Amino acid sequence: MVAPSISAARPARAAVLHRRGFTLVEMATVCAVAAVLATMALPSYLAQRRQAQRADAVAALMQVQRAQEQYRAHHGMYADTLSPLVGVPQGRSEQGHYELLLQRTGGEAYLAQAVALADSPQASDAACRVLTLQVEQGFAQHGPSTRCWNR
Repeated sequence: MVAPSISAARPARAAVLHRRGFTLVEMATVCAVAAVLATMALPSYLAQRRQAQRADAVAALMQVQRAQEQYRAHHGMYADTLSPLVGVPQGRSEQGHYELLLQRTGGEAYLAQAVALADSPQASDAACRVLTLQVEQGFAQHGPSTRCWNR
């Protein structure tokens, strides 16, 4: 029986000792997998962010509705513009993502709109770029759909 030589065991041990860290191929593989996962997750994240930021428009339109009802109680009709309404942002929503518009459509009716500004991330919210609040004789209709109002 021949005993294994000591020099034969050394190269195997030396190879194990030199193998520390990661190879370039391993690092590139990990980066590629991470990039694919990020690419798949990003659209979902952006959609959730747009939906959350719609709350800016909803809050502004609800403020308009409350202020309009107070104005109507004191003056007998709805206001034509946003300026006489107390507690309502003038021109833009509080976070600045939407432009607020108000139009009286009759003595007992008005249309309030929150339109996404072109420089806002909400401009890419195709289905809910414009949120509307149509009030007629105290009854409100939300548009373009209740989904846009996060309900």
